[in-house]
Amino acid sequence: MSIFLPTLKASGHLDNLNMTLVNVGSRKISQHDDYATQGWGIFAPNLSIYGFDADEDACEIANADLAERNINWTEKHIPLGLADTVGEKTLYVTKAPMCSSLYEPNEPFLNRFQALAELAGLDFSVEIETTTLDDFCQEEGIAEIDFLQIDVQGADLDVLKGGNNIVNKSVLGLQIEVEFSPLYYQQPLFADIDIHLRNLGFTLFDLTKSYRYRNISPIYSTLRQGQILWGDAFYLQDLIAPTGKISLKTPEKILKLACISDVLNFSDYTLELLAYLTCEYGQDERYNFANHIMEILSQFPQLVEKGLDSLPVVAQIKPYL
Repeated sequence: MSIFLPTLKASGHLDNLNMTLVNVGSRKISQHDDYATQGWGIFAPNLSIYGFDADEDACEIANADLAERNINWTEKHIPLGLADTVGEKTLYVTKAPMCSSLYEPNEPFLNRFQALAELAGLDFSVEIETTTLDDFCQEEGIAEIDFLQIDVQGADLDVLKGGNNIVNKSVLGLQIEVEFSPLYYQQPLFADIDIHLRNLGFTLFDLTKSYRYRNISPIYSTLRQGQILWGDAFYLQDLIAPTGKISLKTPEKILKLACISDVLNFSDYTLELLAYLTCEYGQDERYNFANHIMEILSQFPQLVEKGLDSLPVVAQIKPYL
């Protein structure tokens, strides 16, 4: 849950902040897949969401649901397959459609683990037209993306490479599915994605992990959950570091980054960014967050009891109160 955003919204600091999100692999399986209800809705009406999924039916269902809800932000789901090139590729449709991929399922490997073949085993294949994120954005006049989520079952690095231009020049944060073992033949693994994103200036902030036990074994460890196979990796730009990307080191971008990190529950990073903005640009009231920081810290009884003035962050922002 966001800590700082409600206060920033109430004070008008978000009024002129436009947030653009792209979700590649946007099939809505549960409420958790609905961006607006996961904290991003606070940016409405200045919120634009573009979802992509190769499944046309999934996109139609998502768009119909949005129309019924009479939303006050822009959101549309586009039935397109995104890849590293424009052209035709084979889509391997799996028994559970959510596991479908541009890479063929590695069934001999899947069969060794519990309940994987039933999900990611191959059902049939079909040829589809693909485009790249860069080409789509150029055609649609989308100049920048603030947050990018990719979950396309092994083809995630291909999507990144196909969006290299817009990712490099504008994306502040990413959530991307990664695999640690080849669930699909010849797919890139976590190490490949991590190297690619670090070369673009991103820093790994967190990693969720999913495990599976071996099918053959009737015994399981109480200390280990089996083998780690996949997860979600969260990356953010570090615009405070000397090595941070110069083109993104503007107060507007740093504020957006603070907002994104708050939605993702990295509240410590949000506080660091807001304090940095206050100390570096606090003469401009748009970037003076001293009072907001004090208001939030005052909501924690243990900090009040300790004495807010004893906190290093308070010493930093005190001249701007």
